[in-house]
Amino acid sequence: MVQSALADLHDFSDLQPEAWLARLPLALSGEDRDLLLRAWETAAETYGDERRISGDLYLEHAVAVATVLAELGLDAETVAAALLHDLPELNPRAERVLQGRFGEGIAELVVGVCRMHGIGRLHDALAAEEARTEGLRKMLLAVAQDVRVVFLALAERLHDMRTCRALPEEVSIRLARETRDIYAPLANRLGIWQLKWELEDHAFHYLEPDSYKELARRLAERRQDRERYVERVRVELLAALERAGIAADIQGRPKHLYSIHRKMRRKGLRLDELFDLRALRVLVESERECYAALGVAHSLWRPIRGEFDDYIANPKENNYRSLHTAVIGPEGKSVEVQIRTHAMHREAELGIAAHWRYKEGGRHDAEFERKIAWLRQILETPEGAEEHGDEDFLDRFKAEVFADRVYVLTPQGDVVDLPRGATALDFAYHIHTEVGNHCRGARSDGRMIPLTRPLENGSQVEVITAGNQRPSRDWLNPDLGYLQTPRARAKVRAWFRQRDHDKNVAAGRQALEREFRRLGVDDVNIEELAQRSRYSGLDAFLAALGRGELTSGQVAALIGDRLLPAQPAARPPVRPAREGKAEKSDVTIHGVGSLLTRMARCCSPAPGDEITGFITRGQGVTIHRSDCLNLARLIEQEPERVIEVRWSGAPERRYPVRIGLETDALGRVLAGITRVVGGEDVRLLGVQSTESAGGYTVEVTVEVCDVAQLSRLISKLAGLPGAEDVRRLNLS
Repeated sequence: MVQSALADLHDFSDLQPEAWLARLPLALSGEDRDLLLRAWETAAETYGDERRISGDLYLEHAVAVATVLAELGLDAETVAAALLHDLPELNPRAERVLQGRFGEGIAELVVGVCRMHGIGRLHDALAAEEARTEGLRKMLLAVAQDVRVVFLALAERLHDMRTCRALPEEVSIRLARETRDIYAPLANRLGIWQLKWELEDHAFHYLEPDSYKELARRLAERRQDRERYVERVRVELLAALERAGIAADIQGRPKHLYSIHRKMRRKGLRLDELFDLRALRVLVESERECYAALGVAHSLWRPIRGEFDDYIANPKENNYRSLHTAVIGPEGKSVEVQIRTHAMHREAELGIAAHWRYKEGGRHDAEFERKIAWLRQILETPEGAEEHGDEDFLDRFKAEVFADRVYVLTPQGDVVDLPRGATALDFAYHIHTEVGNHCRGARSDGRMIPLTRPLENGSQVEVITAGNQRPSRDWLNPDLGYLQTPRARAKVRAWFRQRDHDKNVAAGRQALEREFRRLGVDDVNIEELAQRSRYSGLDAFLAALGRGELTSGQVAALIGDRLLPAQPAARPPVRPAREGKAEKSDVTIHGVGSLLTRMARCCSPAPGDEITGFITRGQGVTIHRSDCLNLARLIEQEPERVIEVRWSGAPERRYPVRIGLETDALGRVLAGITRVVGGEDVRLLGVQSTESAGGYTVEVTVEVCDVAQLSRLISKLAGLPGAEDVRRLNLS
C-alpha cells in the first residue's frame, strides 16, 4: 500500500538519487534511470534549500509525489515530471528549460499540473456560482490531452494533505474541503481507490476533527480483539477453500474512517451495527473461482439477507468489480467478505493507472478509453451555445463529476451514462442533438413513458421521433420536469437562439403577459422589471424569455420581489413614526406598534406581492395587494387609514389563493389537480366545478407559501392534458 511504502517520506534529507531509484517498485531500463537521474539533478539545482509554505523542502515534496506515482505503476516520464512539477513556481523560464532538457512531453505534463493548481478556484466557482471558468477550461483541457496530469495532481494533493498539519487552520480546512469535494471524487471516478480512501480520511480529519477522533478512539479500543477474531475467521475460510481445491490469498481488509462515518450517518446506524467492521478480502485466479469461493463462504456461515452485491456481473461506474457478501461468522458476529481476482484487485487499487502501461505499449484498451471519455465529453460546447458557454460549462462539470449516475441501454445494447434523475428527453439529446430536437415520445422496456419520467437503471430506452416535431419552450421550464441535464438544456436553448430575434421578442412579450395574467397582476413596469434582470435591456430580456432562457418561476421571483405599478397612484402621506413588527405576522408595519393583521380575502396577497395596509375599526390592519380595486375605493373614502407595510422575510404561514381553469375533460383534470397539488406540497382547501358553454370551469382554492410557489403550481396545472386558460383569481 502507498501509506506503508511511504511511511518515512518526510526523511528524504539524506537520501541520494541512486538509493531512491533502488527502492522504487518499477522495472527501469537504463534509459529510464538516466531520465530520472537527470530530473533529480535539475530539481535539486532549481529547488536548492527553498521551502514550501508547509515547511517542507521543495525537493522532499517532489520526491514524495514522484514516489506515490511510482507506487501507482506510472511510467518514468510521469515520475520525472513529478520531480520537476514545482519548477515554474521558482523559475519563470521553467517551461523553456524543460523543453530544452527533457522535450515537449515532460514540459507539457509540468505545465498541465500547474494549471491544475487552479482547481481551488473551480471549487470557489462551484460554491459561489459567479466566477468565470476560462482557467477551469484550460485545466480540464490539459487533463483531456494527457490523463497523467490527473495522476500528478492527485499525488501532489495527497502529499499536501499528509503535511498540512503545520499550516494555518484556515488553509488546512480549505485544502481539506477541496480534497473532499474535488480530488477524492476525481480519484473515485478514475477508480484509484488506493488514493481515494486516504484523501477522504485526511479531509475528514480536518473538516470534522471531533467526529474523527471519537471514531478513531472507539475503533482503537477493540482493535486487538477484532484483529484476533478476523485472523481466526481467515484461517477457517482458507482451510475450507483448500478443501474445495481453490487456491486463494486471504487478508483482513482495513476499514477507512471516513467510509465508516459516512455509512453510519447515511444509514443511521451505530458503530456496533455495521456489518463490515470485521472484513476479509479473498483473492483468487479466475472469475469462476470467485463464485465458487462465494459458495464455500455461504456454506460455511449463514449469509445476511440483503447484504450481497455482485459487482462482477454489474460493475460500478468506475468499473470496480468484486463480490461483496456479509455472513454470520463464529460467535454470531457479522463478517464482510469481498471476493475478486488478483487482476480485479489491482484495478480496484490502481484504477485507470493500471491501464496506462497497455496504452503506452500501443495496445488498444477500450476500458482505458471509456474511463477518460467523460473528461473529454464535459469539454464539448453544444453548437450555438457560445453566448452562455461559461454558465452551461460549469453546470455540466458539476453534473458530470458530482452527480449520482443512472445507466440505461440503447436498443442496440450500448450503455448510456447519465446523471440520476435524467429523463427520456435527456437521453434523446445525449444520443444526438437532432434526435432530441425531433423527439415526440419514448419507450422504456417496450412501454410508452412520459418524457418527464426519470429513467431507471438497466432500462432499455427507445426514442420516437417525428420530422415535424420541434423543441417546446415548456422543455426549459424546470417546474415541468422535461430536462434535468444542463447539457440537454443548453442544446434546447441553442435551438431557440437560432430562431429569428424579433419572433423571440414577440414570443417573450406574449409569455410575460400570460404570466402576469396567470398571477393576477397588472400595471407592472416591464422596463424596470428588465433592469432588475441580468439582461442589458428590455429587448434582450424579452428575447431571453421568448427563447426559454428565463422561466416563469424566474419572472415570478423578479415581480414578486416588489410589484411596481406602471403609473403609481397618488397616495396620501403616511404618518412617520417608529417601526414595529406585527406579532405572529409575516408583515412589518410602519408607523405603529404591534397590531393584529389579517389578509384581505378580496385580493389574497401572498409574500412577494406589493402590499398596503388599511386600519379597520376593531379588526386590526387588513393587508391588501397594492393593485386591489377594493383598496383603491378605501383610499378614496378614508385615506387617513392607509398605512405602509412590507413582508418581514421568510413566511411563517400559508396564504389562500384561488386559481381558475377551463376544460372539456373534467375527470382527467380533477385527477391531475390532486396529483400536482400533492407533489407541490400545497395545501388544497377546495375544488369547485361548474358547467359552462362547451366544457367546465374549475376553481381551485389552495394555500401557498409565496408567489414563486404559486407560479410553479400554475405552470404545472397549465401542463395538465385538457387544462386551458389557467390563471389566478381574486378570492370572493
